[in-house]
Amino acid sequence: MPSPSLPRPAPPPAEPVAASTAGRAARPARVLSYVESLTPHLFVPSRERPVRAKHRELRADTQVRPHSHPWAQVAISTTGVLRLTVPRGTYIVPPSRALWIPPGVEHAVTMVEDADLRTLYFYQPPGRCGPGVARADEAPWRQCRVLEVSQLLRALVREMPTAADGEPLPPEQLRRERHLSALILDELRRAASVPLGIDLPHDKRLRQLCEAVLADPTRHETLAEWARGTGASPRTVARLFRQELSSTFTQWRQQVILAQALALAARRRPINQIAAELGYSSPSAFSAMVRRAVGMSPGRFLGSPQS
Repeated sequence: MPSPSLPRPAPPPAEPVAASTAGRAARPARVLSYVESLTPHLFVPSRERPVRAKHRELRADTQVRPHSHPWAQVAISTTGVLRLTVPRGTYIVPPSRALWIPPGVEHAVTMVEDADLRTLYFYQPPGRCGPGVARADEAPWRQCRVLEVSQLLRALVREMPTAADGEPLPPEQLRRERHLSALILDELRRAASVPLGIDLPHDKRLRQLCEAVLADPTRHETLAEWARGTGASPRTVARLFRQELSSTFTQWRQQVILAQALALAARRRPINQIAAELGYSSPSAFSAMVRRAVGMSPGRFLGSPQS
């Protein structure tokens, strides 16, 4: 079954702007600039070259338009934070994480800040999915997954050749690419999955509210405040969250808070500043939320890439 398509916005709109709240000035609008998919047809993976790598530096507020391809992909930014959106969800990807995208899933990539974007394409034999896993282990790889990035995986990605098709690799470089590819596949199989995807709804009213929360999750405190301007009552919005996202608004917003915390940590903000910016009364209150939500310490969750 083909994947549902991402909503297609009119060309370059401004992202939602947070209205000013008490003691807080309104931020200027962030206007996206758009680029087409970055020549994936020139980096087609194959049985002979099962992992292909691309590298491009992109400025903040650049979006790679929605696209898909028949092979799997991993998106990594060695510097800068990415936001990757698929038809029913969005993911914030700091340098300490990577995102696995199965074949055929339409996706758009937005640079939250200046980013050193590394893209890996993976050959998938007919009917198979995953980084060379057994059939019995394929199910988790048939959906998008946020993965922890080890220092080894980061180093391997940096070393992969990034020449496009039409520029044949010398035999010794091709052998080296195959060795690097085998290690990359092994590191991906070992990588821990982090539950950081943020589900998105179909309902236009709820989608509008969700995009506003993603733009500024601390803008309002209550669901009633967030519901203003959507054309729906707070009770209707609460029902839509349960129906479309199988979640309460508070649970869903917590996932947004966690993703925003990762983005702030990627900018080397200390935990007390992260807690304050996200509306927590103390670092200990924020730390307790992180432990409850993801089952790991804030240091591990927010820290530098794990070795």
